[in-house]
Amino acid sequence: MKKYILTFVVLLVCAAFTINYYPIDGYSHTGIKRLKRLELIKSGELKDPSALPAGALKSYMDIKLNLLSKKNDSVQSYLKVNEPFQKEISNLFRGLDKSYSLAVLDFSDINHIRFAQRNETAGYQPGSVGKLAVLVGLFNQLSKIYPNDFENRLKLLRTKSVKAGVWGLTDEHTIPIYNIETQKLVKRQVIASDVFTLFEWADHMLSVSNNGAASIVWREVLLMQVFGNKYPTLTQEEADAYFKTANKKELTDIGNDVVNLPLRKLGITHDEWRLGSFFTRGANTYVGDKGGSIGTTIGLMKFLVQLEQGNVIDEKSSLEMKRLMYMTDRRIRYAQSPVLKEAAVYFKSGSLYKCDRSNGEACGKYMGNVQNFMNSVAIVEHPDNCNYIVVLMTNVLRKNSATDHMMLAASIDKVIRQ
Repeated sequence: MKKYILTFVVLLVCAAFTINYYPIDGYSHTGIKRLKRLELIKSGELKDPSALPAGALKSYMDIKLNLLSKKNDSVQSYLKVNEPFQKEISNLFRGLDKSYSLAVLDFSDINHIRFAQRNETAGYQPGSVGKLAVLVGLFNQLSKIYPNDFENRLKLLRTKSVKAGVWGLTDEHTIPIYNIETQKLVKRQVIASDVFTLFEWADHMLSVSNNGAASIVWREVLLMQVFGNKYPTLTQEEADAYFKTANKKELTDIGNDVVNLPLRKLGITHDEWRLGSFFTRGANTYVGDKGGSIGTTIGLMKFLVQLEQGNVIDEKSSLEMKRLMYMTDRRIRYAQSPVLKEAAVYFKSGSLYKCDRSNGEACGKYMGNVQNFMNSVAIVEHPDNCNYIVVLMTNVLRKNSATDHMMLAASIDKVIRQ
């Protein structure tokens, strides 16, 4: 009998009133060049055979936080089990063992919230979902540099350009590089000489889940902590010189703190969600691993609730992070489900699989027989204002986990709509 572990959190948001990321019209706001290409495709000025899904066409100003009116509510107030709802959700997994973890919060009516859970504290390798912790670390440091000036935080993201160096090496994920003048798009791996703005590196980290970009953003978060108010004028040469002479253990400690301590401020414990290592081997030249990485459904539940409340750093930072999670191109895995075609999807996914072919067992991409982690985080907003958040983590051996997540998306959506 096949053994598998599946962990997921569902945070449902069905209001009673009416893959690449970031809203298409966000180029002037961010300077992310690939968004200019999507603007031209949407307007018909540029032809592209792959039509954008209807749910990818939200405007920059259309994106809102769903729980602002409940900003002062504690996270724990959302996590009280509603027995009838618990039974309804549990029926999805009838006959399956305890290796399934689940947490569900339905606030279709935010004045009558329903919560259900199952094995919600089980820990799993978070994979690229951990890049959301880097995103939180980035906005936390920006708030320290410009505590009372959000526009200057955005300006720094738009105008501060940094070089990849060895931190960006190596990763099989390509990045989209768009030339506005020639209107040509190239997709390739990050190279050491690449220079992009902080906004573009953050977009590469999330939209195509580039590991090199994640290590580079994390590096800059570390530098922000070290140099503080001097960071905006820090030159590439000064940054390079700092890393050549800094103590590796001290760098490791600082690097670990800048992405993990902001999670602790959100009430997410060390065992609920932590990030212990950079995403590329190149980064390990300067920074070591510490404490390992782990993710749980309850930890991510706490994060997402507070994001929608506007309480991750502050309201404007929460909204900007949500925009960076908005999918405006090809959808994959959970988000690829046809039932979500019309919906806006704010998404992060990650996978980690390992194969042992010595015994002749079938094994492949997203079908590991030693480990087969697949994680999906999605905020779904349907046009009819049925909105919900899903965090799904699985370690289902010998099964195509990408397809599995897509099928589960349809089942969960159906239950919500009933």
